[in-house]
Amino acid sequence: MAYRTNPTLAAARAGQRATDEGVPIAKASARPALSATADYQEFAVRSANSFVSPVRAVNAAANLSIPLYQGGGVRNGIRAADARVFAGREGLRGAEADVFTAVVTSYVDVIRDDAIVDLNRRNVVVLETNLQASRDRFEIGDLTRTDVAQSEARLESARGQLETARAQLDASVQNYLRYVGVLPEDLQPPPPLPDAPSTADAAVAIAIAENPQLLAAKAQSSAAHFDVRVAAAARLPRVSLVANSNYNNYLGTLGTSIPGRVLSQTQRTATLGISMTIPIYQGGAPGARVRQAQALESQSLEQIVEVERGVVAQARAAFSRYRATLTVIRSAQAAVSANELALEGVRAENTVGNRTVLEILNAEQELLNSRVQLMTARRDAYVTGFALRAAMGRAEAKDLGLFGGSLFDPTLDYSRAPIRGSNYGPVENPEPDMTDGH
Repeated sequence: MAYRTNPTLAAARAGQRATDEGVPIAKASARPALSATADYQEFAVRSANSFVSPVRAVNAAANLSIPLYQGGGVRNGIRAADARVFAGREGLRGAEADVFTAVVTSYVDVIRDDAIVDLNRRNVVVLETNLQASRDRFEIGDLTRTDVAQSEARLESARGQLETARAQLDASVQNYLRYVGVLPEDLQPPPPLPDAPSTADAAVAIAIAENPQLLAAKAQSSAAHFDVRVAAAARLPRVSLVANSNYNNYLGTLGTSIPGRVLSQTQRTATLGISMTIPIYQGGAPGARVRQAQALESQSLEQIVEVERGVVAQARAAFSRYRATLTVIRSAQAAVSANELALEGVRAENTVGNRTVLEILNAEQELLNSRVQLMTARRDAYVTGFALRAAMGRAEAKDLGLFGGSLFDPTLDYSRAPIRGSNYGPVENPEPDMTDGH
């Protein structure tokens, strides 16, 4: 549902389509340019000394320019645009991973918080029963007023914990709605995650090779490298093949004062040639642009280092947290079993006078805490496990097998770019194929 409706993903796809258009824009500079002009003129004031005095005229002209050499600027501009397209695709992968991580987190948050609400609700019921039993035993003199007060205090505390748990559940439900677009209904336990790498070094190696943020940073650096060459091309000559054609029609109003002389009312001219532009002095702008592009390239190289360090740290931290949560789950399961046995024993010993009511209340609270810890640990394990996959670049739609592989393909729009030579025509935005009942 998030893949189809999440606005963050929709915006990222639209942004990628905009990035794709950078390639035909760059290629347009290497293609012929054809323009035409037409105008109609009325000669309101004519010179008295003119031998020809047209009253009106229609003029038309066509101009064709074919670039032959532009200093390598076009070629490198196309390469830079291609690099940015690749960077955009990696950015789209990263956006998918971020959204899916948020979806998974909100999904298991709802499951956890719903279970915690249920545990607290049952705890309130148990404490209400305990309080009633304490009051009954107080009436017959088996317990003191202190025992009843302790039961009342623990019940009110449990009711407060229940309201807090309900508020947390509501927050998780709203977060789920934010990312998925619908309210959660009958959420099932999530499927098990694929096996994680056995070592942190293995996870880091995969992350360095496949993390979309790092691949995008490298592609942006490649684009910055070509930008330097584009800037340097402004200092080189440019050669074009040019052709011009002109047509003039005076609409029968071109006359002459010479007797017997008839002038043609139409004129046609055409020229063909080669035009060369040689930059000599441009105020220092080309040199400044080259230095600017070189500085940006240097910046992009440093950003690669920064992103790589972040990816390594993210992968190692996610791996460590994931392994830790698995240990916490085992400990929490053991704690739940031990606390269940302890509560049963304390209740039995209380019946023979060896345990107080407060000890029963404490045992019940310990059991509740261990059960909440177990639910939280299971949630944390799944979230950290998915975060580890995201850090390794394996948390996108294709990795999750959504819709059987009928997914948004960012290459579709790009594949049409080379043939888009027209200034007009509809633009078809590729969307996910949601047929076959999906």
